[in-house]
Amino acid sequence: MTAERPGVDDSDDHGDVTGAEVPPATPRDSYAELLTDPDAPAKPLRPLHLRPSAMAWIFAGGIAGTALRYYIEKAMLHDGASWPWATFLINLTGAFILGGLLEGLARLGDDSGWRRRARLCGGTGFCGAYTTYSAFALEIVLLGRNGHFGTAISYGLVSVVCGVLTAWLGIVIMGSVHRGRAPA
Repeated sequence: MTAERPGVDDSDDHGDVTGAEVPPATPRDSYAELLTDPDAPAKPLRPLHLRPSAMAWIFAGGIAGTALRYYIEKAMLHDGASWPWATFLINLTGAFILGGLLEGLARLGDDSGWRRRARLCGGTGFCGAYTTYSAFALEIVLLGRNGHFGTAISYGLVSVVCGVLTAWLGIVIMGSVHRGRAPA
């Protein structure tokens, strides 16, 4: 700052004259020169995971996902000696649904309003409760404990690889659906 022009810093870091106006710093705000976002809400929003409405959407989706997984597992019981088809199919269909849902929502716009509620209910709630890593891990342990090491290893590897492929397939299919709907 110079005596002739108070509040004006006439030099940058290299001693060159810039003439840039520097607002005076207050004790509460040592970074007064930084701009604030005019679009930012006056009162900060609670994080999404602390909002009761978000938890309600996740809970609603979780009820449906858990119920569906329960009935599929009951219909296709696993004996600990053979391929655990129920969990395998549940995890693959869940990966496909999640990939397609997130791709579709991303193509429709930003994560707000009904798209956020659909992601919370369908993605986090339904798919999170429907798919099951814990049963997947338990079934691998049970297969190994019963001496079916080849089945345990192949089940683990095939599940992970096919899960990635079915999630990718859901993304690709939903992407092509949206491209087919795009105006020319």
